[in-house]
Amino acid sequence: MDINPYFFYTFAGTAIAFSLLVVLKKNPVASAFSLVLVFFSFAGIYALLDAHLVAVLQILIYAGAIMVLFIFVIMLLNADAPSFDLGRTHIALRLGSVFVAVCLFGLFVWAFHNHPSAAPLGPFTPEKIEAAGGNTRVISELMFSEYILPFELTSVLLLTAIVGAVAIAKRNTSIQSQSGGQKRAS
Repeated sequence: MDINPYFFYTFAGTAIAFSLLVVLKKNPVASAFSLVLVFFSFAGIYALLDAHLVAVLQILIYAGAIMVLFIFVIMLLNADAPSFDLGRTHIALRLGSVFVAVCLFGLFVWAFHNHPSAAPLGPFTPEKIEAAGGNTRVISELMFSEYILPFELTSVLLLTAIVGAVAIAKRNTSIQSQSGGQKRAS
């Protein structure tokens, strides 16, 4: 597998830049759309690694379905207005956050430099995957046999998140309509 460093650095730089925008944007909808571009960048990196199925799943599932769910929840909760303003926080909180971020970054750099570069292959070598019918077949057989419980639990978790968002949005709407009716009566 020969990866073109120009494309890798382009996708990696794009992912890092838009990841920063996800965190720094005050508007949650703009943050969500920046996250979509991060997902597309990851899909490009997966495609460079010849993991075409994972690249397509990244676009279909994350950039498609999950982001639609996020946008739906943002719109339902009327969270379009920013609720957290970093400019109003105490200076000690800001400095503490920067210190923790720098320490974590240093820990990651140390871990990457001190980790042996040869990763264990595990039971699925390229020859065994090819003999079993390819990546798609191996992944689908594992996902729907050994890992069926986590797969289904993820579905239940997403369904619970949707139901919770709708319940919170309905409660907020009913509270607002009741307080609006009291103001009119006064």
